[in-house]
Amino acid sequence: MNKKPMRLQKYIAACGETSRRKAEELITKGRVKVNGHPAIIGMSVVPGKDKVLVNDVLLSIPRGKVYIALNKPRGYVTTMSDELGRKCITELIEGVGTRVFPVGRLDRDSEGLLLMTDDGDFANALTHPSKHVPKIYHVSVRPAITESKLTMIETGIELDGIKTAPAKAHVLNQYADRSMIEITLFEGRNREIRRMCEKLGLEVARLSRVGVGNIKLGGLKPGTWRELDDKEVASLERAAGLIEYEKKTGARR
Repeated sequence: MNKKPMRLQKYIAACGETSRRKAEELITKGRVKVNGHPAIIGMSVVPGKDKVLVNDVLLSIPRGKVYIALNKPRGYVTTMSDELGRKCITELIEGVGTRVFPVGRLDRDSEGLLLMTDDGDFANALTHPSKHVPKIYHVSVRPAITESKLTMIETGIELDGIKTAPAKAHVLNQYADRSMIEITLFEGRNREIRRMCEKLGLEVARLSRVGVGNIKLGGLKPGTWRELDDKEVASLERAAGLIEYEKKTGARR
């Protein structure tokens, strides 16, 4: 919620009570109180701190949609509940304040960036196969990967009779018996990286998602979450085509 001071009439309008002009009329007529005292034109309030009453009814700004980034540790399943009693991501998001759900998945043995929201249109657009929103992974494999196998990841590998979409792959660190590689996927098939590596005779020792679109995991500690800011949400909406759609159609979400 916005903690910066707002003009009182703007705050009243933001709460959905009335327009700014009508809010000024209510203030002038003495029908608005701030922290128990009659309000005056020109004063400011801090949302969530100051108590604003119109006709003795307490106002509040409706909470907008929620978008968070979670650093999922290994050992947690990407479900809201689990009949097998396994650890669920719901245990990690206490304090969000509303029910959110994951945008896509990370399997139990994988870790890293998991986006969550209560915005169904946003989630559906971001995970739609036609959008090709990039997802970046750091993958530790054994034995050391070869150039020919890197090329195969980039050009596509047949899984269940369907070739994977072109990807990006390069070595971050190369050792005698293992490699750390970065893979960027543009599709969201189930356990895609693990299945590609298995097809290539590579064992995945560790798999972490470090980015989705322009959102990076950064220094977010395992098991913790943060809210995305407006610019980050907008960048994902552009990547998913939502902002462009609104410009073309005039529709508002």
